[in-house]
Amino acid sequence: MSAGVAIKDASARAGCPSGLEPSVETTTDDAAGVMDPAPFVRRRDGLCELELAVFGARCAGCIAKIETAMKAIGGMERARLNLSTGRLSLAWRDSPQSSNKTAQKTIQSLRDLGYRAAPFDPQAMESDHDAEGRRLLRALGVAGFAAANVMLLSVSVWAGGADMGAGTRGLMHWASALIAIPAALYAAQPFFSSAWNGLKNRHANMDVPISLAVILALALSIHEFFVGGEHTYFDAAVMLLFFLLIGRYLDHRLRWRARAAARDLLAMQAMTAQRIGEGGVIEPVAARDIVVGDLLMLSPGDRAPVDGVIAEGTSHVDLSLVTGESAPQKRSPGESIHAGVVNKSNRLVMRANATVENSLVADLARLIEAGEQSRSRYIRLADRAARLYVPVVHTLALATFVGWLFFDGGLRVAAINAIAVLIITCPCALGLAAPAVQVVATGRLFKRGVLVRSGDALERLAEAGAVVFDKTGTLTLGRPVLANRDDIAPEDLQDAAALARVSRHPLSRAVVEVAGAGAAVADAVEFPGLGIEGMIGDDRVRLGSAEWVGAPDAPDASLETWFRRGDAAPVRFRFEDIPHQDARGVVEALAARGLPAELLSGDRENAVAAVAEQLGVSRYRAELNPQQKAERLLALRAADTKAAMVGDGLNDAPSLAHAHVSLSPGTAADASQAAADFVYLGEGLSPIVEAVDVSRKARRRVLENFAFAALYNACAIPLAVFGFVTPLIAALAMSGSSLVVTLNALRLAGEGRPSKAPAP
Repeated sequence: MSAGVAIKDASARAGCPSGLEPSVETTTDDAAGVMDPAPFVRRRDGLCELELAVFGARCAGCIAKIETAMKAIGGMERARLNLSTGRLSLAWRDSPQSSNKTAQKTIQSLRDLGYRAAPFDPQAMESDHDAEGRRLLRALGVAGFAAANVMLLSVSVWAGGADMGAGTRGLMHWASALIAIPAALYAAQPFFSSAWNGLKNRHANMDVPISLAVILALALSIHEFFVGGEHTYFDAAVMLLFFLLIGRYLDHRLRWRARAAARDLLAMQAMTAQRIGEGGVIEPVAARDIVVGDLLMLSPGDRAPVDGVIAEGTSHVDLSLVTGESAPQKRSPGESIHAGVVNKSNRLVMRANATVENSLVADLARLIEAGEQSRSRYIRLADRAARLYVPVVHTLALATFVGWLFFDGGLRVAAINAIAVLIITCPCALGLAAPAVQVVATGRLFKRGVLVRSGDALERLAEAGAVVFDKTGTLTLGRPVLANRDDIAPEDLQDAAALARVSRHPLSRAVVEVAGAGAAVADAVEFPGLGIEGMIGDDRVRLGSAEWVGAPDAPDASLETWFRRGDAAPVRFRFEDIPHQDARGVVEALAARGLPAELLSGDRENAVAAVAEQLGVSRYRAELNPQQKAERLLALRAADTKAAMVGDGLNDAPSLAHAHVSLSPGTAADASQAAADFVYLGEGLSPIVEAVDVSRKARRRVLENFAFAALYNACAIPLAVFGFVTPLIAALAMSGSSLVVTLNALRLAGEGRPSKAPAP
């Protein structure tokens, strides 16, 4: 943080549900009272760039509002808000003299919209989100405590009826007030703050009628208590808050899980490197300080910090980040190497041709963020319903109040009927329609070994019209399996396994898996990048590459190894990455549900074609890098095809983020799991079919709940408007509607049997 006056920024949050102001120190301009962004503006390729953390953005509407306001600023060429990370990336073309003014305009525009901004700091954003979750959890606990106790008192009053004396009833109301008033005022803070900021920025969101209902219910209850009324409505206020806070906290937790993909991928980038300076002196250097042209040394086990070209040495490297294939590949001088690639065998010297900010890993992280940002624009069913709900309810409540005030002439009667309208139409059923189904559906999937990681994932999976699969580790086992065992003599297999037991190489592990338990060659020595050598009896034996063993080189060298005993003819061990046993059945089951499969892979053309033919997949593409995979997902989206992506490798993370919805196995890389909406556990692919079926059933239940809420309001609103419903009856009806919605959601828990793909 640059020098300046550090203050606690108290600017308002946006009008979106549940936000919490963290104490973030920002540099400010004393004259304008606005953070001075000048120290954080970067100039690159004629553009001024600024990255800001925006606090309070919670929905697709926030994205549209913020990006529209930013693009209205003169000279702005790019404005992109990532809802998952809270990062607002801006780029504009301006002269150095006036660029600071443009930057200050962006800050002021955000303040005018009701959002707080600060220089982007991932740790500050995580702290903000953690604090918000704790606040919601505290509010939920307080509301639950109050609801349980106030309902006990209310039931006593209802059960007592005419037999309960006025003094006893007054004592019950007094105890209810002592519990409900402070609890409701505390638990409703997420709704109050969101509603206030929305109104302040001339925007009525779903929290406005919730806040009005709570405040008016408390106010009317206090009035009825002091005038000796028979009924109060403290229970309605706290029960409403309790139900709605459940849905809000669950949504918060699911949204939080979706933030980690880019962070996990960036963790694959080395933070330090060994730079070769003048005279061959090796010095440690931070990766961010590497410049183009630096010579870097990679010892076995080191991860490349930046993109570059090999200058000296030959070694096997792990290219799974780029191709998704686990088998190490040989790299020699003059060949390229990307950031995140692991050197496996011999010492290498590489020349950097990019900085950390421009490396492959950084590009992939930006692709993931772009995918998450576009996915954040998805508008949920509940949000669409809320757009209609808010203005209708406000208009009806106001018309009821004015009408009764005009025709009856009594302020008390007009207020009671208007509050009854607000309570009976209060969006408890609407607010629970989606979260209740979501909780039941995620619980059912969890029992089937599927974890739901995104709040709107079920809705998006129900809309999918195609499935895109990665090959290695997704459709296939992701590890080599010995394919020509029948061509190998038993004694050669056992002796080769005795050598292989001293190695962790994937091909060695595959040999041992077939041969079973046994002893290892005592004096065996592994030569990195070549193979293993030892003595069995009087014979010198080798297991390794064709060239090292002395066998003719084969075209499929990456999936073979050779065994040689003394001067005998070499024996070829050929391996394949075979599909999961249920892979074909799953592909056929998805096709029967209207989800045709497509295969995208970084592997070679012949290997991909063989798997596609074996599984009955007609559309496939091979030798794709991560960017090309993501581009294919974007092309499907442009063609209005909502694709579900299934992948497991680091190179699949951008594609998973760009897909309409994504799934990843539990064995996948951390970054891929973080980018996915669903993570399925266990062997095989059948949980994918179960996830599709449950998501479609969940969508039907949500639509049924919305239909019930609409029917309920259509019947209840006229009764409340014309004075046939007291606030007490309205509270009971509201609670009853919530119960119906919840019971309908619970139908999903026992509906149907687990989906099974056809046998392969």
